[in-house]
Amino acid sequence: MAIQIKSILQRMIELEASDLHLKVGVAPTARVHGRLVRLEFEAPGPKDMAEVVEHILTPAQRDEFETTREVDFAFGVPGLARFRANFYVQRGSVAMVFRQVPVEIKALEELDLPPIVRDIALYPRGLVFVTGTVGSGKSTTLAGMIDTINTELTSNIITIEDPIEFLHRDKRSQINQREVGTDTSSYTKALKHVLRQDPDVILIGEIRDNETMKTALTAADTGHLVFSTLHTMDATQTMHRILSFFPPHQHQEIRYLLSNTLRAIVSQRLIPRIGGRGRVPAVECMINTSTIQEYIREPEKTHMIQDAIAEGHVTYRMQTFDQSLMSLFRSGEVSLEEAMRASTNPHEFSLRVKGIQGASDGRWDTFEKGGEKAAATDPGGPTPVQGDYLEL
Repeated sequence: MAIQIKSILQRMIELEASDLHLKVGVAPTARVHGRLVRLEFEAPGPKDMAEVVEHILTPAQRDEFETTREVDFAFGVPGLARFRANFYVQRGSVAMVFRQVPVEIKALEELDLPPIVRDIALYPRGLVFVTGTVGSGKSTTLAGMIDTINTELTSNIITIEDPIEFLHRDKRSQINQREVGTDTSSYTKALKHVLRQDPDVILIGEIRDNETMKTALTAADTGHLVFSTLHTMDATQTMHRILSFFPPHQHQEIRYLLSNTLRAIVSQRLIPRIGGRGRVPAVECMINTSTIQEYIREPEKTHMIQDAIAEGHVTYRMQTFDQSLMSLFRSGEVSLEEAMRASTNPHEFSLRVKGIQGASDGRWDTFEKGGEKAAATDPGGPTPVQGDYLEL
């Protein structure tokens, strides 16, 4: 199995799979465009899985795995790709998940994202969240945004990740990538010192606790551009999640701080294309306008953020998920069934598809008068950085 693992990973890449699952007694399984597919390899036994653990993990990672029964890490295979992996134990046996991390960082225009995402990446300061469920493409979008800054600006960029996925090389900017567990002991420790490292841009791989959120808000408030992710579905849910990191008596203070520091929220979901041609992102984009600032500050108005996004399509190039899905459906990218399944408000979406006037048609009218999708520019990506690559 240790010899076969490279062949299995190669097959994963050939199928354009996002993830590969290995467990004892079951044939390797890949997630291809969102669906699980059994691969044409024999099911591994306990000895096979133990050999993979021995071959791939470093001594420190093996110690962590033996102690905690799970470990997150990233590694590369020369001539193949980089992978993010999680080894864990289920029902007393080893199991593994590998996620492919492309060596080449795609330009934002290649990712089928709205043109406003590029403008968000080039903001001079403030807090930007990229949100979505696991596997929705958050890391890929963030990598594209960081690469845009690296290509066009002269900035000092510091990333704190667990683990490092995309490897960046210096272009016009300088990039320092720090991995939790290797380069720093924790997010909290790294962020405690990050403001003394002369950053212009800070990327926090994920905000998991009060201290990390507080530091992100402080860094944005002191003039830095801060990127991070949250596992939330849309802008309104993101607001509530941010507040959940703090006790109730601090909520009003955080609302005022957030209204002043937040610049944008980009939320995405990957939708299967018609004909099995992969997946395309449906993207909600919220820009923190003066109206939305008011809605953030006032708890009784926070629920109105979605309406403000919908109505701000022409003026601010914002869009809701349902507006994004309508564009994808009308352009023939996704089927009505898939659009309905992913829609925030399926009933209203169905009425609009049928041409039936609904209560919120004013928002749709604004959207339908909006501009067209910008043409993609000539793609480019950085040369792969040689790092922690394994011979398999």
